[in-house]
Amino acid sequence: MDEMKWRKASRTTANGENCVEVARIPDEIAMRDSKNPDGPQQRFSILEVAAFFTEIKSVSHVESLASFL
Repeated sequence: MDEMKWRKASRTTANGENCVEVARIPDEIAMRDSKNPDGPQQRFSILEVAAFFTEIKSVSHVESLASFL
């Protein structure tokens, strides 16, 4: 797994806390906790990741999140 090129979000804080790192692998996206790089990973298909981001960007989802604040 060391051959994966892991990246942190561009909006990561300077101290790097509470970050998720992602790596592109054939037909999948791997995600891990940046504080535990040797720990477990979650893997998702490209279609699952696309659906996830589409849902996050939807107005109805943002409105439902606002109700929890």
